[in-house]
Amino acid sequence: MCGITAIVSYGAPIPPASLDGAIQALGHRGPDGHGRWIAADGLAALGHTRLSIIDVSTGVQPIASEDGRYQIVVNGEFYGFERIRSQLQRRGHRFRTGSDSEIALHLYEEKGAACLEDLRGEFAFIIWDDRDREIFAARDRFGIKPLFYAEVANTLYLASEAKALFAAGVPAAWDQAAAFQNLFLCLDQDGSLFEHIRQVPPGHYLRAKRPPVRLHRYWNVDYPLSRREDHHKSRPQWIEELRHSLDEAVSIRLRADVPVGCYLSGGVDSSSVLGIASARGTAPMTAFTVAFEGPGYDESAIAARTAAHLGARFISVPASPALFADLFCEAVSHGEMVHYNAHGVARFALSRAVGRAGYKVVLAGEGADELFAGYDFSSAALAASQSPSSRLRVLRSLLRLMRPGDAHQRQISTVSPALARITKLLALPAPLLENLAGKLVLLRSLLSPEFLHAFGDRDPYWEFFKRFNWRTEIAGRQPVKQVLYLWMKSLFVNYVLAADRLDMSHGVEVRLPFLDHKLFELAKTIPAPLLAQGPIRKQLLRDAVQPFVTEEVYREVKRPFFAPPSSSGPMNNPMYRLMQDLLRGRAFGAVPFFNQASVVELLDRLHLMPAAERAAYDPVLFMMSSICVLQQTHKM
Repeated sequence: MCGITAIVSYGAPIPPASLDGAIQALGHRGPDGHGRWIAADGLAALGHTRLSIIDVSTGVQPIASEDGRYQIVVNGEFYGFERIRSQLQRRGHRFRTGSDSEIALHLYEEKGAACLEDLRGEFAFIIWDDRDREIFAARDRFGIKPLFYAEVANTLYLASEAKALFAAGVPAAWDQAAAFQNLFLCLDQDGSLFEHIRQVPPGHYLRAKRPPVRLHRYWNVDYPLSRREDHHKSRPQWIEELRHSLDEAVSIRLRADVPVGCYLSGGVDSSSVLGIASARGTAPMTAFTVAFEGPGYDESAIAARTAAHLGARFISVPASPALFADLFCEAVSHGEMVHYNAHGVARFALSRAVGRAGYKVVLAGEGADELFAGYDFSSAALAASQSPSSRLRVLRSLLRLMRPGDAHQRQISTVSPALARITKLLALPAPLLENLAGKLVLLRSLLSPEFLHAFGDRDPYWEFFKRFNWRTEIAGRQPVKQVLYLWMKSLFVNYVLAADRLDMSHGVEVRLPFLDHKLFELAKTIPAPLLAQGPIRKQLLRDAVQPFVTEEVYREVKRPFFAPPSSSGPMNNPMYRLMQDLLRGRAFGAVPFFNQASVVELLDRLHLMPAAERAAYDPVLFMMSSICVLQQTHKM
């Protein structure tokens, strides 16, 4: 795991200070060293900051091909690289290092973009072809590793984080159209909050000989049509295949020349990863757990019992409102994203504890909810998918669309008619509808008149939905898999997986076995009725990993991993006070999206509300506060 950057100029030579600035901005991702390469004509440059995990002694980058034509920088891990390396050597390739990264260079020499078919893992990499003057950059299938780019002033910039692009010379400014989408949680997988700055989407590669860049998709989370789901296997067969596939996905991620730990909560996802790793590893694992204040949120006791059962060393990381206040600004600055609660700050504190304990690599359980429909928002779609008749499902959906909406759906319609129709189709429960309607109406009331004038007639959810090819990518799939597809193309990439930047701020690589593409290729064909058993979601996964977890975890009903709301506690809560100060300050006044007077009016009313009612405002307060921090950090 490292930081990578590249600059290609189509005009004047690249100032060395631009490359050095980008490398320095990525120093936290690679505290073990850095490297740089600049073409003889000064029109192309690559930079790398190194976190030494495999081939600690010789894996310095950039790495050149034997003839010097190609240069590569890599962020991430390629699993099973030893076998590929041996095959390449038998075909005459000579390796300069013992690292896994170098296989991508030699595979590209042979196969070009088709090399991606052979690569398994979490990665982003950049290759410069010095003969053909072409840059090639690729991102892993799920988007676990970030890769940003910008085309400004006849120059192409690429880097692992937006802050490196700013340091290289890209001007820092808000992308107001993208911000409008983000405020309503309609995050595009290829966008960012910042003007000019885009992302190479998951499962895509980028090519450029001259502006503009060209993006190509090489893989997709393509769920099968309902009629093509695999209904021939018995439940025991599915359990056995899942167990074997997950066992392999965890085992290959234990490969490292440094110790490997594990993030652990009280749920089945991370517990199963720790259980398999403990069974397959050669030494006792170390488990790191966040301990929240409040019995409704703290899972550390369950995690401690799991660790003890598996013989793992257990490290608990206390997380309090005072800690959130101390780390919030730093976490937002590193994360480069909007925060909706203190969960991101808790992750930042957790990875800091991992780094301080001397670990560079941990395994984690993200991705299980995406594979096995574990989220609350997927429940209605999961229930619809378990209906035996697709025609009956369509008829029920049409009838729901024809009915007049309730009061909450009419409220939602004032912000997004498209979303109001979707809530009818999904038949969301009344409490969820009420919460959603309240948030959308509140948010709209806090936006500045100028911002509303520019974007207020746009439907953010329709803007999001129309990006997809419904006929080829979504239609004909089970409802639950349609919902998961949309989730994996939006918030999952730019919110859940954006935790990479929180972890890497402390030089910690997180490996995600559930996001192994071979495991996904198996899981995507599981018939929807098998994903849950009555009200218990992810039952098939529970049965598959039962030998590796405690009975307590196997039986435990899933709870979302959320930090306690900061607005529901005492008024002297440090995190609550920090948000009040940020939103009343000068930096927030410079944010072009909000009407600060309306926001201050809301802040003045909060202390009059009951604690439970204040807690409902927490996501909006965190969202606005994190935007304020980005404003003052990057001086937009």
